[in-house]
Amino acid sequence: MSASRTAARGETAVAAVLLVALVLLVVATLASVTVGTRVLSPAETLAGLLGHEGIASTVIWELRLPRTLLGLLVGVALGVAGVLAQAVTRNPLADPGLLGISAGGAVAVVAGSVFLGLGAGLPRVLLALAGAALATVAVYLFASRSPEGLTPVNMTLAGMALTAFLGAAVSATVLLSASTMDQYRFWVVGALNLPDPAVLLPAAVPAVAGAILAIVVSGSLNALALGDDTAAALGVAVLRTRLLAGAAVVLLSGTAVALAGPIAFVGLVIPHIARALVGTDVRRVLAVSAVLGPLLLVTADVVGRLVARPAEVQVGVVTALLGTPFFIWLTRRAKERSQ
Repeated sequence: MSASRTAARGETAVAAVLLVALVLLVVATLASVTVGTRVLSPAETLAGLLGHEGIASTVIWELRLPRTLLGLLVGVALGVAGVLAQAVTRNPLADPGLLGISAGGAVAVVAGSVFLGLGAGLPRVLLALAGAALATVAVYLFASRSPEGLTPVNMTLAGMALTAFLGAAVSATVLLSASTMDQYRFWVVGALNLPDPAVLLPAAVPAVAGAILAIVVSGSLNALALGDDTAAALGVAVLRTRLLAGAAVVLLSGTAVALAGPIAFVGLVIPHIARALVGTDVRRVLAVSAVLGPLLLVTADVVGRLVARPAEVQVGVVTALLGTPFFIWLTRRAKERSQ
């Protein structure tokens, strides 16, 4: 009876957190539609949403609403990918942006666009997914060759080294031509200014597939946290779980890169906040992260529009400014715990 009451209290806490997060997400969404080079009044925003004529309507329906919806989709993808990456590697520092996964997708998209002319629609998504998958394999191989083996620290260092190398490759490629520079100068740092709406539909397919895989493996990831031997003793197919979770990370991260470029730190910060709020159950953390991820990304985008008006700071820069101190704090805490 006591266990059932504890479980009920846990579910109530999760529901309360989700409710508050959803309310905040609605507020952030409304702010994203309202705020920009010109701030719209509530009356103008309502009229623009309901009508299809006038400047306010054009700004909302053609610019701000697509940008906001993109932020919601990418935020969900990055938040869920971060939870899976940290759970499958048992590494609190894991994040698609820090492990080189996002950078792999970015270099594939840019190289495909510049050298093959495949920078739009479905090819863009496929390139991002292929690059993310290859980067994931590369990080695993580099980290596992260390004398200490595949430790969280080695994986993080390998990912950061690969991110730096691939980031330099992207920068060098973008600088090859003025047209490429103009097309990708914002995207390479992470931006919600989607230049190619044709990429949305093909990007939705891997995003949904990644989300489904995340739900499927979430229960097994709880057992995996106890160690591979214990998980196997409980009947969990350890290798299958890792492969499915890794595939989900690639699908979600690749989708995010295809849509908005390599945005870092969302997948790092959000899972830690979610665990602090609802505990370590991966299923609960996934649910909360799927709301907190878009909340953080949309809010960061609004902040980027406000701090430099009439210009703006790209959302990837804002998340980096917010996430870097958090990453340093996590690294120091991990070092203190290991001593």
